Amino acid sequence: MKSISGKRFCKIMEQKGWVLQRITGSHHIYANPEVNQILSVPVHRNQDLKVGTLRALMKIAQLSEEDLL
Repeated sequence: MKSISGKRFCKIMEQKGWVLQRITGSHHIYANPEVNQILSVPVHRNQDLKVGTLRALMKIAQLSEEDLL
């Protein structure tokens, strides 16, 4: 699995229906009104997310690897 930046992951989440609620420091807080779920995405400059963090975020956001392409 190839890692992507937090900034790119945020764009993908917005395309999938997640809404940016607020930005606290370097973390973007998203909410999904359909699922009633909140997700915090670390956006540190343009660095790639660690693979474990990316997988955990994908699991909560119900995204697959194909969604990242």
